[in-house]
Amino acid sequence: MLALILLGQFMAILDVNIVNVALPTMRADLHASGAGIQLIVAGYIISYAVLLITGARIGDIAGNRRAYHAGLAAFTVTSLACGLAPSTWTLVVFRFLQGAGAALMTPQVMSMIQRNYTGAARARALGYYTAIIAGGVVIGQVAGGLLVSADLFGTGWRTVFLVNVPIGVALLLVGPRVLPRDRQTRAEMTLRGLDLRGLATLTPAVLLLVVPLILGHELGWPLWGWASLAASVLLLGAFAAVERGVAARGRRPLISGRVLRAPRLIPACAVLVFGPCTWGAFLFTTTLHLQGDLGLSPLKSGLAFVPCVTAFGAVGLTWQRLPARWHRRVIPLGFALASAGYLCVGPLAGGGVPYEVLTAVIGFGLGVLPIVITVALTHVPAEDAADASGLLLTLMQIGQVVGVATVGTLFLTMAEDGGSTRHAEYGTGWALAAVVLVGAALALILARGQAEKPGRPASTADDPVVDVAR
Repeated sequence: MLALILLGQFMAILDVNIVNVALPTMRADLHASGAGIQLIVAGYIISYAVLLITGARIGDIAGNRRAYHAGLAAFTVTSLACGLAPSTWTLVVFRFLQGAGAALMTPQVMSMIQRNYTGAARARALGYYTAIIAGGVVIGQVAGGLLVSADLFGTGWRTVFLVNVPIGVALLLVGPRVLPRDRQTRAEMTLRGLDLRGLATLTPAVLLLVVPLILGHELGWPLWGWASLAASVLLLGAFAAVERGVAARGRRPLISGRVLRAPRLIPACAVLVFGPCTWGAFLFTTTLHLQGDLGLSPLKSGLAFVPCVTAFGAVGLTWQRLPARWHRRVIPLGFALASAGYLCVGPLAGGGVPYEVLTAVIGFGLGVLPIVITVALTHVPAEDAADASGLLLTLMQIGQVVGVATVGTLFLTMAEDGGSTRHAEYGTGWALAAVVLVGAALALILARGQAEKPGRPASTADDPVVDVAR
């Protein structure tokens, strides 16, 4: 059972990163614009981020097994559609749908681990889960290069999507025989737990924010783009009003005001936007540079990311060994280290060993992100921990989207104007350094105050997300 659900989780994480290395090949084959390749990356993350909390609620209502199978089936079918997409814009649409399938599938993994394992077995299962999350980032970059370079049956970049299909079909065939049946009764299977009004306002608000940022520079920043940004702000205000109304009627909003009032949660939310914003933009722009001016093949550019993402994963898996009083203090230090690394992106853009070491420094600095989640959840009541975790993970995904849209646009514009991706790396490095430095300043708020007293925090009562963070 554990192998089956973790494979599904692995595919979803893999598809966030596996596309990066294939982007130059994809751009040439589909004659895609810069905005097109940004949307291919961002489309998946947008729908995944916006629908993540709703996917978790659907699992509570319809049953984790049913929701997992439904999400896996949708993810598999849309992966096939992505692999067969005839044009840039059909691929963008299918990527949005693929992200929706992942948002329905992945929240069920945590719930099934929580409900089917106890004691030492649960600890081991959560350890494997953490390894899958970290490993998906590493393997995604490398696997993308391997698959594109192999060019199986002349499929080129399409293999990065088609590889999901046989795995997904196998999991769908085995799943009904392995996964335990859901325990929900018909009385419990109700749609009252879904905040459809909140979802209907949040989704267009995010789209109206991101789309003009991606398309603006290629279309000359038209008036509709600015109107879209203004409408996004209005819809975010409407979303806040809708959420208050949902809570007043005694139902569960997507984002509860009670959750937001938890100590340190608001600054943690801000930090978890700025950090992943630079991480997503760095992976996107660095791939284009490695296969641009440096002329690396997809395979070699994928392997070039190993030091960076390995350092990121190593910190995420080992920080618990530090004394508890250090946990909050290392967050601004990590962000400051990443900022210093970003400043060197331009000067070291010639490649080679110094550039590889630099990427490892950046990965090492941003590896403190799991600590932010832990600090944020420490004082969240047990009954709100799942919603708080979903909020934090959603903001991390939205941060990546905004990074690809804004810093990615800056990189593409400078590369076109200067005729060189190496030239673009200078401006991109300065922008990334400034953004993550803002995150470091916000992280100082988290570092204030006394260290947490030892013992089990109130928010960790059998909550799997908090257990993993710890």
